[in-house]
Amino acid sequence: MIDPQKFGVPGTDHAWGPAEISGNAIRDLAALCKYEMLPWDEWGHMTAAYEGTTGSDYDRRIDEVAAVCSAGDPSALTSLYAHEDLTVPASLLS
Repeated sequence: MIDPQKFGVPGTDHAWGPAEISGNAIRDLAALCKYEMLPWDEWGHMTAAYEGTTGSDYDRRIDEVAAVCSAGDPSALTSLYAHEDLTVPASLLS
């Protein structure tokens, strides 16, 4: 098993570990749906993940995001991306 604390953004104190991995999974989903985001863009439950206040439901959602992203099924990608917590908010698209 790989130590999740090895994943992060150099020069930051908070953007490391499982929360950074899950945030990147959501940003990957957005990118696969034609919305390329910056590494520091946060939406949905990302902030709560960095604060350590998400639970097992969020972990299962991230597992689903990873599975759908790796499967390469465009309809599954757009269907999952439509979930309220995964869609990039309009405020980040301008």
